[in-house]
Amino acid sequence: MKELSLNVLDLAQNSLSAGARHITIEICESEEKDSLHIRIVDDGAGMDPDFLKRVTDPFVTTRTTRPVGMGIPLIKMAAEMADGQFSIQSRKGEGTELNASFRLSHVDRMPIGDIAGTVTTLIQGAPEVDFIYIRRTDSGSFEFDTGQIRGLMEGISLREPEVLAWIREYIAQGEAGVMAQEV
Repeated sequence: MKELSLNVLDLAQNSLSAGARHITIEICESEEKDSLHIRIVDDGAGMDPDFLKRVTDPFVTTRTTRPVGMGIPLIKMAAEMADGQFSIQSRKGEGTELNASFRLSHVDRMPIGDIAGTVTTLIQGAPEVDFIYIRRTDSGSFEFDTGQIRGLMEGISLREPEVLAWIREYIAQGEAGVMAQEV
């Protein structure tokens, strides 16, 4: 994958496949600490301890459509290639938390990419799921919560094209505002 946003999309799709109803995606970027941290938390089916031990192996997957699962191994490799770390915790029936950290200035760190597009795509595919997206930088933070938006929409689906366009623009502007504060 060329961008971390594509890894996030794939990992959040795993959460949806595991039956998650609440997914939090958090990206913390600090130039002061030279760090980038991605955290994805869900309340899906979770994994038993044996499967969790093997989940970073690309030939271990729950998919029946193909014998490989690349999402977790790829984000782990991307983190480690950029002087970072990877961890995953999961409990059967409770959900999963994935953490990947990167040295922000590392030459091999992939760009973050289009997170606004990624979150919008996830919402389009699962408008009934509560997605929380948090972006933190040295100078501030931005948070988007579909639960709050759904409450304001009074019966209008988040899948409506106009709503999705607004969501994408709102997230992009929120991110731009947090990033602009750093200048």
